[in-house]
Amino acid sequence: MSAYTPDYLEAIEHLPDGAMLRLEDISWDDYEQLLEELVERPGLRVSYDQGRVEIMSPTTEHEEYKDFILRIAHVLAEELGVALEPRGSSTFKRKRLLKGAEPDACFYVKNAAAIVGKRRIDLRIDPPPDVVVEIDITSESLSKFPIYAALGVPEIWRYDGNQACICHLTDEGYAEAPASRSFHGLTAQAITDSIEQSKTQGQSAALATFRQWVRTTMAPEP
Repeated sequence: MSAYTPDYLEAIEHLPDGAMLRLEDISWDDYEQLLEELVERPGLRVSYDQGRVEIMSPTTEHEEYKDFILRIAHVLAEELGVALEPRGSSTFKRKRLLKGAEPDACFYVKNAAAIVGKRRIDLRIDPPPDVVVEIDITSESLSKFPIYAALGVPEIWRYDGNQACICHLTDEGYAEAPASRSFHGLTAQAITDSIEQSKTQGQSAALATFRQWVRTTMAPEP
């Protein structure tokens, strides 16, 4: 009998915001079936790592920070004149590796042109996102890092509710770095400062301040 049963769907249906459900010994076929069953619940984040499934239900605060960081990325692209192709919480998976994950947000910068117009990303032929965003308010995303490493994601932006960090993929896994590879000159502290301002002054004011910071700190000389 398959390890995947409707009991899991019942548990998922009643998963509170901010909660994490972990399932063990799930086959790849059952994982793909689960993704199909949850197509009507796009807010959930599902990861798969060689039989272990984690399903996370984000909170409103979680989504607020995720959306704001994506807006930061848009400001950077606009001010620096670079392409940006967001792909939200798309599912990225490789059957050969028995790994799959849905980030809180992700986007392409260096490889933006390679996925323009593509409605479905196939990692057998398409590049992974240049940046994955993870918000760790009620649960940690560190268990997903080995998945992203196997899929070849070069950079992760992680925010824990107090501090942002930027992690680069190395031969040994992810290592914290002071600045982004995708947006040269962007520091983790700049992301943190902007999010903190948004908490007290609102996102519009914080983005205006961040845009001015980009213009004075990161913009190339004319």
